[in-house]
Amino acid sequence: MTIVHLRRARTSLVLDARGPGLPRIVHWGADLGPIGDDDLAALVDATIPPVVPSSFDAPTVLSLLPEPSAGWSGRPGLAGHRAGRDWSTAFGLVDLDVRDDAPGPDRVAPGGTTLRVPDGERDRDGAGAARVTVRATDPGAGLSLTVEITLDPAGLLTLRHRVRNDGDSPYEVRELTPVLPVPPVATELLDLTGRWCRERAPQRHPWPMGTWLREGRHGRTGHDATLLLVAGTPGFGFGHGEVWAVHTAWSGDHVTYAERRPTGDATLGGGELLAPGEIVLAAGEEYATPLLHAVHSATGLDGLSDVLHTSVRARPGHPRSPRPVTLNVWEAVYFDHDLDRLTALADRAAEVGVERFVLDDGWFAGRRHDRAGLGDWWVDPDVWPDGLQPLIDHVRAHGMQFGLWVEPEMVNPDSELFRAHPDWVLQAADRLPLPWRHQQVLDLAHPAAYDHVLSRLDAVLREHDGIAYLKWDHNRDLTEAGHAGRPGVHGQTVAAYRLLDELRARHPGLEIESCSSGGARVDLEILRRTDRVWASDCNDALERLAIQRWTELLLPPELIGSHIGPTRSHTTGRVHDLGFRAVTALFGHHGIEWDIGAISPAERAELTAWVALHKRLRPLLHAGRVVRADHPDPAVHAHGVVAHDGSHAVYAVSRLATSATQTPGPVRLPGLDPARRYTVRVPDGVPEPALLQLTEPGWSPAVTLPGAVLGTVGLQLPAMHPEQALLLEVTAVDLPPSATRA
Repeated sequence: MTIVHLRRARTSLVLDARGPGLPRIVHWGADLGPIGDDDLAALVDATIPPVVPSSFDAPTVLSLLPEPSAGWSGRPGLAGHRAGRDWSTAFGLVDLDVRDDAPGPDRVAPGGTTLRVPDGERDRDGAGAARVTVRATDPGAGLSLTVEITLDPAGLLTLRHRVRNDGDSPYEVRELTPVLPVPPVATELLDLTGRWCRERAPQRHPWPMGTWLREGRHGRTGHDATLLLVAGTPGFGFGHGEVWAVHTAWSGDHVTYAERRPTGDATLGGGELLAPGEIVLAAGEEYATPLLHAVHSATGLDGLSDVLHTSVRARPGHPRSPRPVTLNVWEAVYFDHDLDRLTALADRAAEVGVERFVLDDGWFAGRRHDRAGLGDWWVDPDVWPDGLQPLIDHVRAHGMQFGLWVEPEMVNPDSELFRAHPDWVLQAADRLPLPWRHQQVLDLAHPAAYDHVLSRLDAVLREHDGIAYLKWDHNRDLTEAGHAGRPGVHGQTVAAYRLLDELRARHPGLEIESCSSGGARVDLEILRRTDRVWASDCNDALERLAIQRWTELLLPPELIGSHIGPTRSHTTGRVHDLGFRAVTALFGHHGIEWDIGAISPAERAELTAWVALHKRLRPLLHAGRVVRADHPDPAVHAHGVVAHDGSHAVYAVSRLATSATQTPGPVRLPGLDPARRYTVRVPDGVPEPALLQLTEPGWSPAVTLPGAVLGTVGLQLPAMHPEQALLLEVTAVDLPPSATRA
């Protein structure tokens, strides 16, 4: 008998691998604690479903790869064929490899034989993760299957399937999707949708019988990507309820789904969405799915984020240096590049405390508007007769980093590159796809096109001393994306990853932002190669509150670009006070997207104070635990970050609109240690204009209460006008103020 029990953080995974078929997941969810072999065996036996009338004559269970041959009538784990044959599989277990640094057997064969793994082979990456590798074959179909399962120290579960063609003839993979079971107590679903400038809009509903299917057919992650598909107990919220969630880590076409069957089975799954003929395996070739990341929490959505943020922050490539306050010049100058104006803007940036200055679109050949130039990646001599180096030197003389905007995967038909190589465009048959923003997509799976883009980007970085950052944009969907007459989204996605990897290998220390007309390429696979994402092209603070809240469901704040925009929003026309814009932008990777060369001295002084406050709070904001308040009034938006040791916290409370009642009632401050006492006050350094905007001028809390009271009862806050925000700093009184407030 082979039963595997993996435990990490507050999560358990129990795998029944007794064979002869594929293993099944008996339990994925809350930690079961240490369980003996006899109890594990009893648990497995107790979860085998009964044989019911008008059904199969033997129990049917959901395996790691759902198969019709095992009685599964839902979405298949593998769909494919070999010229119309071998369309159904019956995989048999061959080998099970378990790598776990917890006490107990390391490797167990299907017959119950225990094998020991030498100590030198344990956890080669030193991450302390538990790993299971399942190998199975179906000789009749000529296929082999490998399932890779990892449970990391934070409790994040990942799955990947690999299928190999062992036959002599080609085998087409139409779908290969990792699937996880969810218990019947999960009866509600939450996912995200959106559009340009309104990414990450939540939607939730009861989990009905059948399939809730989310497909992304954009050739990129998409503005409407769900990020996380969450199943939970009735009424779950940020701080309560039991929830299970999956994230498909892939930047091309993808699928994520929830399925509930009349059999009582409920599953979450996700993988790559393949076009007909896109993956055809020759003899000996294999196809691997994207990673499916899965997370469980017994403490609501904040618990999900806690696991995900902890796991993401533990990555070897996660940014370790303080995230520099960034000025992007796009909304200051657009395509109107002028050295004198930009150096003056750099002077103002240095004065207010900016640490990274980014030159956006418009610096390269022929780029005076968005209809021309993409693909011609050399400095435009007509606009920059002395090149970019004078501006770079000026910026660096102020102690700031210099960054540059690029969009390497795209080409304008009005460009030297397109005129020379029209065949380097992704297209079906002999027609170009519909234009989008006057551009087409370069076929990076074409070796010559790939080499050209790599060489030009490499040259730009080598020819200039001091480019530390690329804002890497991707401004259109991949429509009719054909490569050599066949579907090309998979090949394009893999090539884009390879391009990013190679460029960073050639230029160690280079940081890259994933921008895709705002937030259309946000996923954990692109973030293996980039250092932050641009959450949205919308800098309207009111819109950004929701966009950033739901982006933080997956990503920690330091990976989310969050900038102070101009007084009147470029994308919505709304007008907001600087205090509201600054509080909204404070919690992410902070920056400015505003013509600060044209603002008044008073605005400049206030902006300088907000930047200084962010820098003081940055060690907490970019390392602490993200918490969000479940408030019954939809006009109240409250969130914060709490230090992991419970010593320090910062909260923002915003009024989104007027309320039906005179006051919305107390606002709870979640995440504090209930046994400690805390002082709550407006942080030192909040500019006076922000406090004067309250409807109760001069209001100040200055209250000391136990964490249990602040988290359970909360605080009655001052009356506030709509689209205003209040910042609160919370400090444990058993620490000297200088420990957290200096």
